[in-house]
Amino acid sequence: MSTRDAKDATRPVLASTRLHEGRVFDLVADEVRLEADDAEPVVREYLDHPGAVAILALRGDDDDAELLLVRQYRHPVRAMLWEIPAGLLDVAGEDYLEAARRELYEEADLRADRWHVLVDYFTSPGGSDESLRIYLARDVTEVAPEQRHERSEEERDMATRWVKLEDAVAAVHSGALHNPSAVTGVLAAASARAQGWAPLRDAHAEWMR
Repeated sequence: MSTRDAKDATRPVLASTRLHEGRVFDLVADEVRLEADDAEPVVREYLDHPGAVAILALRGDDDDAELLLVRQYRHPVRAMLWEIPAGLLDVAGEDYLEAARRELYEEADLRADRWHVLVDYFTSPGGSDESLRIYLARDVTEVAPEQRHERSEEERDMATRWVKLEDAVAAVHSGALHNPSAVTGVLAAASARAQGWAPLRDAHAEWMR
């Protein structure tokens, strides 16, 4: 099972139409041939998304590790959700790891000295091409007040909370955590810690995007 094998299975796109251009993502219709060359092509509509990174920031020793959660209003689901810091890959040419460093600084007033790839996933591959990478950030320190990023709009008054990793896992199972990067990151971190962090990948590991 490899990234290369998955990409080698790409089907030919015969035509592509941009149906709607949005502020963050566009709606696209592709005419694609899914089977043999003589088969009729089909149309697949999906959201064309720039992708994103998320950061599971961990502090403390392994036995009593805590992770940072931020609370943000998500209008499509009409709810305040506890999440991990995250952001779009919407700066042209920006390195993925640098984007994660920037988001951790801007959303959480934190910097980290130790970075690894925790997990990659497609948020909704049946209807969107959004690929999301979750980094594990450790050896975190707070940014001095005079150096902090000035947040605006819905991020301005975001609440933050440090939660023990075990409690976050319990929150996933109880249905208290709903954000996909938080759910995925929490369970992946718990699994990796149980294996002595052996599954972690290099911060610049290959990413299927």
